[in-house]
Amino acid sequence: MDRRSFLRTSTVGGAAAAASTTLAAPLYAQGNRTLTMVTSVPDGFAIFDDAAQLAADRITALTDGQLTIQKMPAGSLVGAFEVFDAVSSGQADIYHSADYYFLNQHPAFAFFTSVPFGMTGQEFANWYYHRGGHEHHNNLASLFNLRSFACGCTAMQPGGWFNTEINSAEDLQGLRFRMPGQGGQVLGRLGASVQNIPGGEIYQALSSGQIDGAEWIGPYADERMGFQEVTNLYYTSGFHEPGSVLTLSFNNDVFESLTPQQQLLVDTVTRAVYADNLSLTLAENGAALARLQEAGVQTREFPDDVWNAFGAAAAEVREENMGDPIYAEIAESYFGSLAESASWFDLADGNYMDQRNRVNAG
Repeated sequence: MDRRSFLRTSTVGGAAAAASTTLAAPLYAQGNRTLTMVTSVPDGFAIFDDAAQLAADRITALTDGQLTIQKMPAGSLVGAFEVFDAVSSGQADIYHSADYYFLNQHPAFAFFTSVPFGMTGQEFANWYYHRGGHEHHNNLASLFNLRSFACGCTAMQPGGWFNTEINSAEDLQGLRFRMPGQGGQVLGRLGASVQNIPGGEIYQALSSGQIDGAEWIGPYADERMGFQEVTNLYYTSGFHEPGSVLTLSFNNDVFESLTPQQQLLVDTVTRAVYADNLSLTLAENGAALARLQEAGVQTREFPDDVWNAFGAAAAEVREENMGDPIYAEIAESYFGSLAESASWFDLADGNYMDQRNRVNAG
């Protein structure tokens, strides 16, 4: 059976389906359990770790301690980029990370964090919860003995921090820049030397001159990282991650051992964390950017020819992956949902926001 056929016949039912099952209670239904959650960032990292901590706290509290989530930050049990293998193999029970760190496992994991010129955080939620995205996520995850849930969203991520201005696409040649995921592949296609550095190591790499620039999450999280201490050039709009999603993934055997009620609770908590995390970053970014500007940070926008270069390279990278049937199936679903969402947004919210900005400015 090929992977495409396997995906169509594999079990993808969510927690709601689990809650209605008539099967016998799982082995671990009674008693308290401690589950180990490994993460890809250090403790206290704004937005990213906020989502992991909130999920751990809510699951622990709402199960009245029947499930205690022990969060272990990057480096305490495994490295930042080793969490996927640790949970897939059973070394740990859960990971909280960004799935585009694991494109070496399958390129389609990009869709469950962000792809260039893809979905905003709200558009992703539309697809994930109402147009089959979560089912696609679990079909893919099941190939690696995982059960996955969107669990946080960092919203639009800026173009990043640079030690020199980008005035044309030629300025990207040889630029040593930290950017993971498909965005990094696109940037590499344009001549940059792309570095996939864990979040906890970015500041040191930037301040030491190991890299010429880096993107992270947004003004609130970036301010906490201290990048403004190294450079004052901040490109506030990026092509690479218009709505970056974070993931909570269980070892599938562990998830199946939970009671139906506990499975449903995990689904409910992760949905709440997604909404809370998205609103947290959007609430904090404006004030954080104002503080950065007061401290001397200069905001910049990429010129049109750079945007055009990003777009052309992104299309090439996407097309090169379409030969994989799993990738192609998920891409069709993802971009189909995006087209639906965008068509209404342009007519409604988009037009309203343009008019609101015009009226309020006048």
